[in-house]
Amino acid sequence: QVQLVESGGQLVQAGGSLRLSCTASRGASSDYDMGWFRQAPGKEREFVAGINWSGSRTYYAEFVRDQLTISRNNAKNTVYLQMNSLKPEDTAVYYCNARTGSFSAWGQGTQVTVSS
Repeated sequence: QVQLVESGGQLVQAGGSLRLSCTASRGASSDYDMGWFRQAPGKEREFVAGINWSGSRTYYAEFVRDQLTISRNNAKNTVYLQMNSLKPEDTAVYYCNARTGSFSAWGQGTQVTVSS
């Protein structure tokens, strides 16, 4: 069963950039469609971005617009989320998800905090 580990979250000032990484182990990431979700304090977890197994298709939440870019490197079993022009409302725990058929796995999350 695939295991996911996120990294890259940290405290950053508004307007800054971060790149989150999600590395899969105990399985090849190329077997899965991957996605990023986030959960802010007191709010439900929400979809941010997704990418199919080959990287040929990407999907974004409406609020993302040009701010975020999802990509993957299957040779490294890693999916990335490039975040630019960060705002305080982007503060959340960011979770990686792997999905195939009815199977779904989550990472433990990485904290992103954007200060004003």
